[in-house]
Amino acid sequence: MWFALFAASWLAATISGAAGFGGALLLLPVMTHVLGPRLAVPLLTVAQLLGNLSRAGFGCNQIRWRPVGYFVLGAVPASVVGSRVFVALPKEHITTGIGMLLILFVLARRLGKLTLSVPEESLVFGGALVGFLSAVVGSAGPLGAALFLGLQLPSVAYVASEAVTAVAMHVTKLIVYGRYALISVNDIGPGLFLGAAMVLGSWTGKRIIERLPRARFVSLVEALMVLSALQLILVK
Repeated sequence: MWFALFAASWLAATISGAAGFGGALLLLPVMTHVLGPRLAVPLLTVAQLLGNLSRAGFGCNQIRWRPVGYFVLGAVPASVVGSRVFVALPKEHITTGIGMLLILFVLARRLGKLTLSVPEESLVFGGALVGFLSAVVGSAGPLGAALFLGLQLPSVAYVASEAVTAVAMHVTKLIVYGRYALISVNDIGPGLFLGAAMVLGSWTGKRIIERLPRARFVSLVEALMVLSALQLILVK
């Protein structure tokens, strides 16, 4: 069972390391099936923390700190609120709404209806939304990726900068989860084990994006957004 989870974590981290997101959406259903829904979200948060730390580390010299700061300013307090209520809200409706929003975003970009760059200051509000939803449903990575995609960053800078914001949210969620006994010391070991797989996957993903032209990279991100959206809408 743990070997299978390790392999799934590596694959998920490779995808998120190449596209900047998607790992949690792929891994959460597997972990929920194996470990149960109550443990899956906190344990995945531990693994994602290591995975995102490695993604940020692999691209640390290209991180764009100004937009990261704006995003974190909204995301951290919203993560606290979301972590405290993540068992109380109708997650099915929320995930369906996220999925539909992502599909509309990709369609608008492809039809040339969404060509404006995202103002950096607006990331405060986007970060608040993503931070809250991430804590409530386990991951809202595609929404954060959509915001950072609008900054027109180089591929490695995009992945590394988005990873820093994810680290801030995961640390916040872990503090709140620990405060409310949703995660224990015994859960840290399995989380670190899966996190090691995600570090390896982050390295694999970086090797992939270093060889991708910008146009293909954007197409990869948009394709993964659509797949993530369909999973959010159809898989309950």
